Amino acid sequence: MDKMLKSFVKDGIKDALQSKLGGSGNQNQHQGSSGYNQGGNMNYGGGYNNQGSGYNQGGGYNQGYPQQGGGYPQQGGGYPQQGGGYPQQQQQQPYGNQGGYNQGYPQQGGGYPPQNQGYGQQPQPSYGQSSYPGQDSGPGYPTGNQGSFPSYPTGPNAGGPPPIGFIDNNTSNFGSGYPPQQSQSGYGGYPQNAQPPPPAQQAQYMGHGYYPNAGPPQMGGGYPPMGGGNYNQQGPPMQGNPSVRPFPGFNANMDAESLRKAMKGLGCNNTQVIAVLCARTAWQRQEIAKAFKVMYGKDLIKELKSELHGDFEELVLALMDPPAVYDAKQLNKAMDRMGTKEHVLIEIMTTRTNQQIYEIKQAYRALYGKDLEKEMIGETSGFFKRLLVGLCVGGRDESGMVDGLRANQDARKLYQAGEKRLGTDEVAFNAILASQNFNQLRAVFDEYQKVTNHPIERAIESEFSGDIRDGLMAVVMVARNRPGYFAKMLYDSMKGFGTRDTDLIRVCVTRAEYDMADIRVAFQQMYKASLENTIKGDCSGSYKDGLIALVRGNVPN
Repeated sequence: MDKMLKSFVKDGIKDALQSKLGGSGNQNQHQGSSGYNQGGNMNYGGGYNNQGSGYNQGGGYNQGYPQQGGGYPQQGGGYPQQGGGYPQQQQQQPYGNQGGYNQGYPQQGGGYPPQNQGYGQQPQPSYGQSSYPGQDSGPGYPTGNQGSFPSYPTGPNAGGPPPIGFIDNNTSNFGSGYPPQQSQSGYGGYPQNAQPPPPAQQAQYMGHGYYPNAGPPQMGGGYPPMGGGNYNQQGPPMQGNPSVRPFPGFNANMDAESLRKAMKGLGCNNTQVIAVLCARTAWQRQEIAKAFKVMYGKDLIKELKSELHGDFEELVLALMDPPAVYDAKQLNKAMDRMGTKEHVLIEIMTTRTNQQIYEIKQAYRALYGKDLEKEMIGETSGFFKRLLVGLCVGGRDESGMVDGLRANQDARKLYQAGEKRLGTDEVAFNAILASQNFNQLRAVFDEYQKVTNHPIERAIESEFSGDIRDGLMAVVMVARNRPGYFAKMLYDSMKGFGTRDTDLIRVCVTRAEYDMADIRVAFQQMYKASLENTIKGDCSGSYKDGLIALVRGNVPN
């Protein structure tokens, strides 16, 4: 009995143990297929994750937290690698070219310029070369070595003139007043000597003058086109045919030596002075003055003053001033004494370009420490003063473009402001005549003729008087026929008893490098006499010879 009971208990315990052990084996088997697999048991020989592996070590969960090569991107995955995100310097691929995003900002070589490329490396259009269509902004004063003549030889002037706009304290005179012969190839530089502009452009683009780098941007404004504009070009350019061009084979040392010989000893060889100074451009004369000081330690202008006298001295000294300085001196002289010479103010302010007016104002302030506009306001009055102030701004449209519709509208405005009403609206005349380019003004005058059946000159003569009439008439004549305007100035300076020598000298000196050849032709057509013969009949001596040399010039006929 006891044995049977023991055997029963033993078998029961054995069965219970087997049952227990069998369930535990199934559990381990279940964990081996779905739980944390640690090598088939619960010991820590493998840990939760072996080094270099994720949670699943070959038999754990097949779903759940991702491995490193799964959901979250590896370094070559979703988000771009360091070589893929922001643009590389040498690749032409967008973002994430190794598995990241295939779209994004373009790399260098695409949209934006590469980092190793400066602003100046790409050829940029020059500011003064393209501008707006049809832009014909007026030039400044003439520069050295313009035209198709050979470049100057070396000497004391080698490398071009010194920096612009300085005052030579040793001579109490301005420096060369002209920009260097060679320009840098940056933004909008002027052509270098080795590449002169075509002949058709030489007379038109004379370059900047006294303060070339300080001037304001050229104003190409005027009235905007209306209704399509009906644009077209007409009329001659701002500049014409000069009589004096850069002298070929120019050598400042040789010319300085020639002048030294002419003034050495008793008296002065005026013929030699004329042969040198009246056949050189303003820039070349400045170079001669510098060479003279270097070679002989003397100031050329002072030497000329001591050797010359009378009107011939005034002519030669006018030639030795930089153009903007000479104009500034002429304006000051016209306002400096009892009674203002309004015709001088009118001539200079109506015939100079925007750039030249700016240079004159700068030279005037440098010479006299005064503002030119304020001086004109103090010396003039009424609507003539307003006209001069408008011209002194230097804001005339110089585009050369013509708007036919606007021309017709402005012609009607002028008619309504003048002849059609009782009294005159001077402001309307000033606003149009002082702001529009000369091609546009000619179109306005033509439209005025159609509207009223008589020229605008008749309206100005009947509606205005005194200085304002003379100023407006000058604008009209300059717009219609610039050489004819100066031909009349020359004729008036020599007609009647006596000669207005200052006016005669000023026109001959200032126009020699611009349009004296055209003025000479216009004089012949208007007065049926040659300009040279008229000068011969009114002047004499070296003074006469110097004027004729400027009129004939150094350009072969």
